[in-house]
Amino acid sequence: MADKKQIEIPSFLTVRELAELLEASPIDVIKELMSNGIIANINQQIDFETAAIVAGEMGFEGVFLAAEAVEEEEAQELPEWRQIIQQEQEENLVRRAPVVTMLGHVDHGKTSLLDVIRHTEVQPGEAGGITQHMGAYQIVHEGQEVTFLDTPGHEAFTAMRARGARATDVAVLVVAADDGVMPQTREALDHARAAGVPVVVALNKMDRDTANPELVKQQLSDIDLTPDEWGGNTMVIPASAKTEEGLDDLLEAILLVAEDTDIRANPQGRTFGTVIEGRLERTKGVVSTLLVQNGTLRVGQAVVSGTVCGKIRAMSDYRGTRIEQAGPSVPVQVMGLSGVPTAGDLFEVVPDDKQGRAIVEQRQRDIEQAAGPRKGYSLDDIFARFEAGEAKSLNLIVKADVQGSLEPIVSSLENLSYDELKVNILRADTGNITDSDVMLASASDAVVIGFCVEPDGAARKTAEVSGVSIHTYDIIYKLIEDVDKALKGMLEPEYADVVIGKAEVRAIFRVRRAGPVAGCYVQEGEARRNAQARLLRGDNVVSDGPVGSLKRFKEDVLEVREGFECGVGLEGVEDYQEGDIIEFYVVERVN
Repeated sequence: MADKKQIEIPSFLTVRELAELLEASPIDVIKELMSNGIIANINQQIDFETAAIVAGEMGFEGVFLAAEAVEEEEAQELPEWRQIIQQEQEENLVRRAPVVTMLGHVDHGKTSLLDVIRHTEVQPGEAGGITQHMGAYQIVHEGQEVTFLDTPGHEAFTAMRARGARATDVAVLVVAADDGVMPQTREALDHARAAGVPVVVALNKMDRDTANPELVKQQLSDIDLTPDEWGGNTMVIPASAKTEEGLDDLLEAILLVAEDTDIRANPQGRTFGTVIEGRLERTKGVVSTLLVQNGTLRVGQAVVSGTVCGKIRAMSDYRGTRIEQAGPSVPVQVMGLSGVPTAGDLFEVVPDDKQGRAIVEQRQRDIEQAAGPRKGYSLDDIFARFEAGEAKSLNLIVKADVQGSLEPIVSSLENLSYDELKVNILRADTGNITDSDVMLASASDAVVIGFCVEPDGAARKTAEVSGVSIHTYDIIYKLIEDVDKALKGMLEPEYADVVIGKAEVRAIFRVRRAGPVAGCYVQEGEARRNAQARLLRGDNVVSDGPVGSLKRFKEDVLEVREGFECGVGLEGVEDYQEGDIIEFYVVERVN
């Protein structure tokens, strides 16, 4: 053993991660596992003992990686609120109730399960007291509290995570036993994994004659959610919202998973949490649902969230009962904020209203100075971020036209690396690039890669607002080459023409000293004075150059929007014809 090279192995790691430690092919590691009677795929987790045996067979000595080193590495990835809690004194931290979100396909029974749990597991005598809708509530199971977030779905879950919330401790993936794993099931799992949240599977609708749980468990194994009864690490709980079968088992599973997670807070510490929802009611004003994550929130305290602030005038729990204070993991409705807060924003208690207003004013000034689309990750700047210590991996969302193209692309991308910078594929699927893909990329600082597919309209708009970089290709080797260059800091920026508007020529005027001017009607987008423009006559490009003049009536203007008329003069153009189309465009960087 003395001549063997030592490698540090954590408590759990995937087959791929072990292969990287051993500087070997994942296929060789899988073969070694099979020779020891263990069947595992490339993304499946194995424990330290198993990994150490494989390492020994392949000429290495596996030593246990100290927990402190693991915690130090993971601390850099923690959301802001968890980092704040880590600053609390260890002796002041106490266990708190786990916060749970249910995700899954639209008709697999998330709402039904939540309703049954809410009405059957509340404290005795309180079921009839649930008189209001609230985005979160608590139940008690065997003396232990559990907080459920009643979110609309995994897209809202990710939208909150994109703003740094990550309020969830455990995700319950609801899968119908008669329908199985669906595309939205996969999407929900992608979002939970990207958030680093442990997953429990609720196998719902077991009461139906068409239920086929064994088939669904096989489908779950195919997406790396191997049931624990099959030797995997995922708790799969058969349940039925209709007959209430398995509800106790599901809650027990949630509590077991929560025990393995460091779910603690300091009730006496700095008070902050996450905004679950906010709305404006005619009779009450601004009503906000807040989830306390540390400290104790009290009536009369001043609170700041984003660009709103105020003093809490009244507070009630999920049953509508007025309360004076709320500790960690307790969801509450409050009144008193100056505006409707944004779901997912952090809120924090400040000493007084004056300081709260000062913080809000400063944030508003910062927003005004930084106005414009958010700068997201792009391929060409990933190396610079890695060099600056801002990135450890290149996160990718990969979409392709067919499965036959997707598999070799994913395989090739997973083999790319440079120094310690590696590719991490968060989602790989077929079909056009959707709004859900862009939201996941925004929440995870990822880049979207498409092969022979295009982003739909909603995806384009979301990408523009959130600053997500989308790259599309029709040649596989060019795609792989660009990603490889990006990892090595060799990718040169590319530029493309982006059409911002189209106008139809409806009349021609001659202006003294200015020459001919086209009287136009803006059909799409906007006409812009500082843009470039093409004069199109049928399928032919008559001219391509800068806009010389843009007028609205007799006034010079910078832009004219869709649905209005204007006069356009293009530099170097003397010949306009009615029916010509002027296409306005700007040159923008595309990677």
